[in-house]
Amino acid sequence: MSDPMAEIRASFFVECEELLESLNDGLQMMDDGATDSETINVVFRAVHSIKGGAGAFGLDDLVRFAHQFETAMDEVRAGRFTPGPDAIRLFYACTDILGDLVRAARDGEVISEDITGPALETLTRLVGIQEEVEEEIEFTPATLSLDLDLDFDALDLSADLGGDMTDPLPDLSDLGALEDTGADLISSLPAPAKGFRVFLKPENALYASGNEPLYLFRALRDLGDISITCHTDALPAIGIMDPEVGYISWTIEVHTDEPETAVVDVFEFVDGLCQLSITPLDAPLEHAVSDDTQSDADQADTAPHPEMTHELQNLENDGLPVDTESLDSPLLASFDMPTLANDPLINAAPIPEVTAPAEATIAPATPAASFDEDAQDERKTLSAPTQPRATVRVDLERIDRLVNLVGELVINQAMLSQSVAEAHIPPNSPVSSGLEEFLQLTRDIQESVMMIRAQPIKSLFQRMGRIVRESSASVGKEVRLTTIGENTEVDKTVIERLADPLTHMIRNAVDHGLEKPETRTQSGKSAIGHVTLSAQHRSGRIVIEISDDGAGINRERVRAKAIENGLILPDAQLSDSDIDNLLFMPGFSTASEISNLSGRGVGMDVVKSAIQGLGGRIAITSVEGKGTTFSISLPLTLAVLDGMVVRVENETIVVPLNAILETLTLTDDDLESLGPQSHVVQIRGGFVPLLDLGAELGYRAPEPSYVGRVVLLIGQEGGNRAALAVDAIEDQRQVVIKGLEGSYGRIPGIAAATILGDGQIALILDPGDLVAQASGRTKSSTQTPALVG
Repeated sequence: MSDPMAEIRASFFVECEELLESLNDGLQMMDDGATDSETINVVFRAVHSIKGGAGAFGLDDLVRFAHQFETAMDEVRAGRFTPGPDAIRLFYACTDILGDLVRAARDGEVISEDITGPALETLTRLVGIQEEVEEEIEFTPATLSLDLDLDFDALDLSADLGGDMTDPLPDLSDLGALEDTGADLISSLPAPAKGFRVFLKPENALYASGNEPLYLFRALRDLGDISITCHTDALPAIGIMDPEVGYISWTIEVHTDEPETAVVDVFEFVDGLCQLSITPLDAPLEHAVSDDTQSDADQADTAPHPEMTHELQNLENDGLPVDTESLDSPLLASFDMPTLANDPLINAAPIPEVTAPAEATIAPATPAASFDEDAQDERKTLSAPTQPRATVRVDLERIDRLVNLVGELVINQAMLSQSVAEAHIPPNSPVSSGLEEFLQLTRDIQESVMMIRAQPIKSLFQRMGRIVRESSASVGKEVRLTTIGENTEVDKTVIERLADPLTHMIRNAVDHGLEKPETRTQSGKSAIGHVTLSAQHRSGRIVIEISDDGAGINRERVRAKAIENGLILPDAQLSDSDIDNLLFMPGFSTASEISNLSGRGVGMDVVKSAIQGLGGRIAITSVEGKGTTFSISLPLTLAVLDGMVVRVENETIVVPLNAILETLTLTDDDLESLGPQSHVVQIRGGFVPLLDLGAELGYRAPEPSYVGRVVLLIGQEGGNRAALAVDAIEDQRQVVIKGLEGSYGRIPGIAAATILGDGQIALILDPGDLVAQASGRTKSSTQTPALVG
């Protein structure tokens, strides 16, 4: 049986990753110049939530660091500190450490004080955080009778919030000096101050998320004097009390000159986690009860309030008649009765036994409404709990199993289609119609499962932000990272395996691509270097680009280094593209010194191998003096693809459908010779190279003639095209990808394999790699060149 606490703990760490993502988003917006309160609150709320959850699990190191970070952000939120560039960089560093602490707590590891200590000291010094002294909470334990005949209303559930929390009371030491009517007593009280009446009823989720109403009261106290009434009417008998349920609610009167928005802001962090109503203090209580709570209020009015009964009895025993009708006055009802009950001036007189409670009631503390319809609508919007989109966290292994089952379903659907075709069943028969519906259903299931596996690439891009900060600090450069297309979705497996290649490429851009600040300034550039990380969907693939505005590739230096390392011959004739691709040679590095980032010969060849392992390709474009761009093209998923089934020399090959621009049959006018061994195909005024798929894969020698042959026009990144000659096109279908690298290693031009409906194994082509590796031979060496003239 699984441990429920372990599951809750695992969910907490998953939630922490989401909060860290929000934290990074907020800091990025602040770094871009956003100073609005909502942005700052996003950052504060993320740190606060992490601290609250960590406290619930006793993660002291995480709580300690998050508390200091939260205090610093509270200074920003209160307007007492305006963060500059240095502070933003420090907040980023604290976010990185906070993420390390979360992962360390998840994995049972410990982060050294040597890492967290200096960051906290710098944070305290920069922001000017004062050492916070925890306020003591006065608590008087209640004596409970064993007969469980409890009166919860008699319990003192108030907390010392610090400061004067009640309205100024008249001097009651000389009660005889007052008039003999309760109305005169009321008239002697001070006039009601401007402010608001707040009703707060926490939902269970408020406590579960680590929030504490006491902090809300303290925040309200900062706006002015407050008076709090605790409502315990909903408390059940102790024998049936659920410790996970919140039964207590409060009415808080805030005497302040601040606008209503200031009070609303206090409860921003618990929006949707509580029942909340805010009304002006001068709103009559008889009109301050919402419709949905009127019935409860009427029921509550039938019973006297214990504290009120106590006060009436004291006044009557001192010979003061009480006008019970005046007790409906909003002024008197606004005073905190538990506070009066504890006043020594009131309690000085002995309390006789109460035989019959006074027939007086007070207005129940319920969510209030207002005469102002606009304000009423605004408060309804505020108090109505938000309905976030329901989500379910599922173990990735279960999703992978579901993906595998869908793959088997696709294979069985193909086998069924093959059997129906071999049986020569008419297309319009019920069997064929049912098969078509089954095929569509299978595709819908497959696409839905793929959507479950897909996730935004944003989390990966945010990790690269830390790499940029650490790398730039290491080499003494100031670098700004810009991300584009963060919400582009891709298979989770692809994201996980992209982390290492992207990390290496980002470090390469910072170390090699960008110049030193003084060099940039001399060339008329900004001293701050820029690295751009973008993602987009293109032709059924995801394309990720890493570009910088540095000096570009110094091709003369690259060529000289390659000759020095014996990678090329001194007289080799290389194009710019060939020289750029030398960067992917094993052991190649242009770094003159070994540093923490480069110079050890572990270069871009590792990146290229990792990308190819994902079925992807990588390309370089560079302009000297302007910068360099690395483009990575990857499949959206590693499970299923749509392909065109073709036949070449009695072999079946699957070509990814997203790589095919069009198909055509060659005529004599379409073909042109190019040199002694190659042909090009003329297509709408342009020429593309002709490749014989059978010859390139080694199935046969080049054909004597390609007239009448079917060709697939293949599109590549950068707009390049190639015409792929095949024997015939057999079908278009969805196939399940089965990797080959684990058993056979990497095969040039081949991405993977699949199982067809008849049980035959077919290879899945990698068109881009095939074109890059192609010899281009479409003429046999035994062919006699045609004589001219």
